[in-house]
Amino acid sequence: MKPDTMKVNIVNRSRFPLPQYATVHSAGLDLRADLEQALILKPLERSLVPTGLYIELPEGYEAQVRPRSGLAAKHGISIVNTPGTIDPDYRGEIKVILVNLSDVPFTLEPGERIAQMVIARFEHISWNEVETLSETERGEGGFGHTGVK
Repeated sequence: MKPDTMKVNIVNRSRFPLPQYATVHSAGLDLRADLEQALILKPLERSLVPTGLYIELPEGYEAQVRPRSGLAAKHGISIVNTPGTIDPDYRGEIKVILVNLSDVPFTLEPGERIAQMVIARFEHISWNEVETLSETERGEGGFGHTGVK
């Protein structure tokens, strides 16, 4: 069964197709590099890569831009501010801050899938300042507090 869909306005100024889901149950849409020519990312170098896409999200939704697992596993390519957030009032071009975490240069080709975008609902909060918080079994246990198996 196909999941419910929400209509989102999009302007595509790239020469590549609109972002698509790879499978019917994929959470993320693939974003492509809108480049005129190949871009070489040297080790530990980062670059702001354009997509040529502009979106208009409904109020109460954000777009999260995340790394593609294949690029990360095979080439050490990630996103510096992962996940990047696109707010519903932003109307500029979607750009992805790629970084090469490997020890070899990586060539990024025009139209290559560089990231995935997940649309997520969010809530605004109001703070309720208190003197103490409720107790839990975990308490202040932080990273690695449950041990290693």
